[in-house]
Amino acid sequence: MTPNSPYQATTTSLKIDIERGQRIRDETIYFFRHLNQRPPEEIYENESYDISNDDGDYDNIKPRRQYWSSKMHFVLACIGYSVGLSNVFRFPYIMFKSGGGVFLLPYFITLLFVGIPILFLELAIGQFTGRGPIKTLGQLSPLLKGTGVASVIVSFLMSTYYSVIIAYSIFYFFTSFRSDLPWTNCENPRWNTPDCWNMEKLKLNLTRPNNPQTPAEEFFQNKMLKMSNGIEFPGAMRWDLVACLICAWILVYFAIWKSIKSSTKIRYFTASFPFVLIAIFLGRALTLEGAEKGLQFFFRPIDWSQLKNSNVWINAAGQSFNSLGIAFGSMISFASYNKYNNNILHDTIAVSSVNFITSMLVGIFSFAVIGNIAFEKGLSIDKVIEDGPGLVFIIYPQALARMPAPQLWSVLFFFMLLCLGLNSQFAIVEVVVTSIQDGFPNYIKTKLVYHELLVLIICVVAFFFGLPNIIQAGIYFFQLIDHYVASVTILFVAFFEIVAVAWLYDIKRLRKNIKEMTSKNPSVYIRFCWVITAPFILLAIFFLALWNYQPLTYQNGTYEYPQWAHWIGWSITGVVLSCIPAFAIFNIYRAEGENLIAKFKHTLKPNIYECKICHEHHCDHDINVQEDDFHLFPITLQPPPKKQSLKENGTKENNDEKVKENEILNAESSKSQN
Repeated sequence: MTPNSPYQATTTSLKIDIERGQRIRDETIYFFRHLNQRPPEEIYENESYDISNDDGDYDNIKPRRQYWSSKMHFVLACIGYSVGLSNVFRFPYIMFKSGGGVFLLPYFITLLFVGIPILFLELAIGQFTGRGPIKTLGQLSPLLKGTGVASVIVSFLMSTYYSVIIAYSIFYFFTSFRSDLPWTNCENPRWNTPDCWNMEKLKLNLTRPNNPQTPAEEFFQNKMLKMSNGIEFPGAMRWDLVACLICAWILVYFAIWKSIKSSTKIRYFTASFPFVLIAIFLGRALTLEGAEKGLQFFFRPIDWSQLKNSNVWINAAGQSFNSLGIAFGSMISFASYNKYNNNILHDTIAVSSVNFITSMLVGIFSFAVIGNIAFEKGLSIDKVIEDGPGLVFIIYPQALARMPAPQLWSVLFFFMLLCLGLNSQFAIVEVVVTSIQDGFPNYIKTKLVYHELLVLIICVVAFFFGLPNIIQAGIYFFQLIDHYVASVTILFVAFFEIVAVAWLYDIKRLRKNIKEMTSKNPSVYIRFCWVITAPFILLAIFFLALWNYQPLTYQNGTYEYPQWAHWIGWSITGVVLSCIPAFAIFNIYRAEGENLIAKFKHTLKPNIYECKICHEHHCDHDINVQEDDFHLFPITLQPPPKKQSLKENGTKENNDEKVKENEILNAESSKSQN
């Protein structure tokens, strides 16, 4: 064959075209793979499922590919969850039960040195890993993965009795449409007793009974609950409350059946409307007779010896966790859908500030009304009303009855309480749904197929678990579960969460991760609280409880729970916390290693995802590409591994292509000449 013949040139050109076509084909496949994996514009665009394939452990540890549509949605979700029933419903009765003003000292201590640092920690690890509580703690500390499981179980148990508060609100909401509000007078022979006492009887100079009760108390206890004399007298099912509970779960289901995306648009209303009504009610409550006595009880400690009571510290720590929404897994789940470089410090300050202001406003309003009730009854503040979870349904109707057009304000208030309950339930149920999807992705997709079906199953199961709360002795069971789950169990969960992240994962790694996300190190105060203050305070509360434990009581200590009821409470706590050692043993058994010590050391190592292309934890490369495809050009997004644009990559590849073409031509020419 003669040198530089037409046949030789055609063969060389054909080889070049084939190689170029293969390269273009590979790049096109990679591009469309990446195109299909881009995060949607709004969170949960694909019905809460991860867009990527969940086959294998490798895919299960990668960050999610979905984000909140805006930062405001995330902040509203956190505020709506934390500033919900925990503040408006739980804070007044926990503070009244714990001695009033003396409760504020342990509450502020646990809030500043335990609650806020843990909130910052949960937002950080959720945003960094891009996963729910189980997967997050399983990646950072495989040994204590069970802590995430325990937090999800606590959230599920809370959903079973928080829905009862929504049912109560629905009952009062529809009752408020009556022409005469039934909790404003003592003229209802079906539930009012001779002990009923109000301002009308006081003006008539009638003889005050030895145990006076307001119309609101008797309506709540004798009409709605038909309350029995104790948990040992269960009584009948309250079928009208069962109907309200069904309505409550229907509302919850259709609010989140398409996941949190379906409830995002109503958060602007449900998270802001309550503050308007609270401000209006606060102004009216401060003008009631006797309000100053209630405010003195709120701000001025009466009995400092209550600080020796372990239940006061347990309630304070539990309330700070409930108010901020931490140790329940919801904040980790919310943060997992943040952009990687979101400023979590701003979010922590915003949620903490709104939470503190709301607690104070609700506390001032509640105790001003309690002062008015004390004035009418002629009793001291600490004995004026029965403590318990029903306190909100006694003091608020009392204030509403003093408003002009009380029917209108009652409708608005209980609608507000309904919105707050739904806000809390959105987050509590969603963290359960998300955790199940994270834990069993293949089973959920192949067996249940539809996200709506999974949400329906969880709502139905939670409904049946909540039925014991609406029998005639349900209020006793309600307080029992609330105390042992939301106050006692949650302290242990928070302690092991701190140990898993700050000690086992290591504070230096966490500080580095936060700096990668926000370009700033966490403050010395935050780091000191993570390592020293928070675990020390929680341990101190544990030891105080062992030294000075006082059994749970009801009705200002007049009712003591039977021993078997306490065994039920501690059994629930034990079952939830048993997840921590159970998963630790299971993970040690499955870990790599020749002996037990080697397996144990392996579970102490974090299992953090690293991209196969850029070796970063959080990026937007197509993590489904195969090893053979790694020669393809990477598409750099947030955060970029290198500051090199696609244009530069394209120019470099064009130059490499020309060099390679010239090399092939020269090689063919030399071969022909030889």
